[in-house]
Amino acid sequence: MKQKFNIITSTCVPLPLENVDTDQIIPARFLKATTREESFFGDNLFRDWRYNSDGSVNKDFVLNNPTYGGCILVAGKNFGSGSSREHAAWAIAGYGFRVVISSFFADIHKNNELNNFVLPVVVSEQFLAELFDSIKENPKTEVEVDLPNQRVTNKATGHSEQFEINGYKKHCLINGLDDIDFLVENKDKIEDWENHQR
Repeated sequence: MKQKFNIITSTCVPLPLENVDTDQIIPARFLKATTREESFFGDNLFRDWRYNSDGSVNKDFVLNNPTYGGCILVAGKNFGSGSSREHAAWAIAGYGFRVVISSFFADIHKNNELNNFVLPVVVSEQFLAELFDSIKENPKTEVEVDLPNQRVTNKATGHSEQFEINGYKKHCLINGLDDIDFLVENKDKIEDWENHQR
């Protein structure tokens, strides 16, 4: 069973870049691994932005800036475009992010995040811009993500927005269930249905 979602309140890591694709999230050369090794993928999240070509740390990249931290990534519009590699969601989860907030996600990547217990939260462009402004003004700004009530709140301003999520995925996140766990949980109901069909 995975870690259950309820209400998450955290500081944020801002990534105000649009059209971040899955090759930038996890470069193709790291896709040789076929099992989900979270530490491996998390260590290589945004690899080519976190490190210079000589392997030294890029101190200008936000993940290397100790000013920012937390389990919420606030990203620019059109996050996760490009290839459908699930490894990108593995890397985000492996790094420790539990929520990604953006004004638009590529559909396949959005579903990959949900399947890997990362909650993609879609907000308006105005709300996203306000979040970036609040975090820039005060890196200790907290955001509250209330999954049961499907509401995200900027604690610095008090402003909040509703967000949408598939009902099945919401149930799975709140209860810490993956697809197989869900089937096992409903085994009796499935068997009753099958017996009724006979």
